[in-house]
Amino acid sequence: MSFSPAAALRSALASPILLRERWRSGIVYNPLSARMAQDPYPSYAALRARDPVHRSLLVNGWVLTRHADIDAILRDHRRFSNDPRQGTLSARQLRRLPASEDFTLIFLDPPDHTRLRALVNKAFTRNAVAAIEARIRTTLGALLDDIAHPSGFDLVTAIAQPLPMIVVAEMLGVPPEDRDRFKLWSARRARLLEPTIGRRERRRAAAAMIAFDAYFREIIAERRKAPRDDIVSALAQVEEEGERLSEREMLNMLRLLLIAGNETTTNLIGNGILALLRNPEQLQRLRDDPSLIPDAVEELLRFDAPVQADFRYVLSDCEVNGFPLRRRDNLLLLLGSANRDPDAFEDPDRFDVGRGASSHLSLGRGIHHCLGAPLARLEGRLVLEMLLERFASIRLLDDRPRFRTGIVFRGLYGLPLRCTPA
Repeated sequence: MSFSPAAALRSALASPILLRERWRSGIVYNPLSARMAQDPYPSYAALRARDPVHRSLLVNGWVLTRHADIDAILRDHRRFSNDPRQGTLSARQLRRLPASEDFTLIFLDPPDHTRLRALVNKAFTRNAVAAIEARIRTTLGALLDDIAHPSGFDLVTAIAQPLPMIVVAEMLGVPPEDRDRFKLWSARRARLLEPTIGRRERRRAAAAMIAFDAYFREIIAERRKAPRDDIVSALAQVEEEGERLSEREMLNMLRLLLIAGNETTTNLIGNGILALLRNPEQLQRLRDDPSLIPDAVEELLRFDAPVQADFRYVLSDCEVNGFPLRRRDNLLLLLGSANRDPDAFEDPDRFDVGRGASSHLSLGRGIHHCLGAPLARLEGRLVLEMLLERFASIRLLDDRPRFRTGIVFRGLYGLPLRCTPA
């Protein structure tokens, strides 16, 4: 394993903070630890049981872990804002946020959010996503055909990363020869949402977004003159009460679609297949009864959420489950913990593809419910269907694949598999 100076520095700086946190509350939340990256759920359980509204010095705010509390906050945009400028972040921290001078839909509150979401929803509905199912099947089939040695390949690099990247690139009208650039922009944009990344990585991500904007400015101009069958054209044409998206708003929406249709799905596929292979009796249930696959996708989203956390900022003094919160407090909502809350799910640490886990919070709630949810669900379902059709057996080559360290996203570096063709 290579040595990371940035990681070592973050660890050294975190240590005294974490010691003070443990002294104050008897428990600590350390999202930067290797143990937490591999398996955060025991720590989540301890927080839920002992300190469900936990004061974290490391994140400079409150860490919430219970399903009922998080669900209520996600639904209540009148008391809890998505805009970091409403919290206690410093001017320097605000400058480090992605698109801080032109906030994307992720960070907006009504009425700006209402207007933009109404415009974008017309180009990204469930029916619009369902209409491209045949194209996604073709893309996935080609990726499976390209696996030269089913006896040993990496699911993440062969399927989980390229599938959503190609699908979103096609939806945005990016030609095949530009997909490598698109993949780089997507990966670096996703990292911008992680508050723990270092200065060098942040500079690379900012440069990637400058290149992304320059590329899509040309495409936007072309699509306004000559629309095609892609999302950029749809966004350029949609209207709501005479309102259209400006170029800056379109660029920010396209940045968001990089995440909404890409990173979440990559992690869903990788984490989900790992969960199935660690629970072979559940995989067999899907082979015996493929009608369970849509429910299985919901359980995959719940059991090991591709997005583990979200942020909110308190707009006025209030209480959550008896805990006082003050205006401008920063809140870190651990969605992954909420999905394992025994008050919300019976036997939550048991993986059960027939559970019907539609009340999970992995794709958000309320007005900020994930824009790419229909696409993630569709791609997750198709991957399960086609893997089971193609391969009579699927086995892990590494019992402990490594997870990337982060607060927001949870995903694998790789997932080596051995498969036997059907």
